[in-house]
Amino acid sequence: MTADEVPPGVDVEKPSAARVYDWYLGGSQNWAVDREFGRRAERVWPLIRPISRQNRAFMNRVVRAALEAGIRQFVDLGSGVPTAGNVHEIVRDRWTAPDRRPAVVYVDYEAVAAAHSTLILEREGATDWAGLVRRDIREPEAVFADETTRRLIDWSQPVCLLMITVLHFIGPADEPDALMAAYREKLAPGSWLAVTHGTCTEDAPPERAAGVRRFVDAYRDTSNPAYLRSAEEIRPWFGGWPLLEPGMTALPDWRPSSPVSPLEAETRPFAWCAVARRP
Repeated sequence: MTADEVPPGVDVEKPSAARVYDWYLGGSQNWAVDREFGRRAERVWPLIRPISRQNRAFMNRVVRAALEAGIRQFVDLGSGVPTAGNVHEIVRDRWTAPDRRPAVVYVDYEAVAAAHSTLILEREGATDWAGLVRRDIREPEAVFADETTRRLIDWSQPVCLLMITVLHFIGPADEPDALMAAYREKLAPGSWLAVTHGTCTEDAPPERAAGVRRFVDAYRDTSNPAYLRSAEEIRPWFGGWPLLEPGMTALPDWRPSSPVSPLEAETRPFAWCAVARRP
């Protein structure tokens, strides 16, 4: 992104979590300050870029599978900057029903993510079927009531609700069980709920495990502290809905579209993913 494309009010002198994540993904919506921060994080935990890309690849496979299953509505909670293979790009490239329109809603409260998202969607001419809701996902009723959500999403029809790389920023004080229940209750039968979450399983190599814990500890002093959770802690968030095959897995193992590389395999102990379908 060039200097004349900087959205109004966005500080490009300080690193942004949304733009740093974009850099992890190989996107172009970042500046030198973001790349330098990302490189420092990478030195603390070298798997941060591959696991970020595995999260994005999982999301892409979920969106494609949902489209093939007939779902046309997508809500991406904690979306960050919508670039580098995000939801609206997958939907745009694969939508095959010209007589019907798809719908994509991004939800993110961060000013940087909101500004960049709005700029990108306007530049791509996608605002008639995709939009940004600047709300905190911890306030589901505000997300549901937002004008953009109400314009684009029909909750009486199936929705693919995406919670990718966001729930590990939801702490105990945020009452994650109640939060997840509020979102589940809004979804119509046939809807999908897709989740990824950071973890550290017992079979993680000690050096890599120590690295991810240092990485998480570094977030404790930020406005977005991170939490690692086990599969047993995550599974109840699906409310007993049946999980789509292959169930809860490591990121590279959910319906892979290509062989898993050695580097991708190294990410297995550090994130869970699953998709549930509301009966």
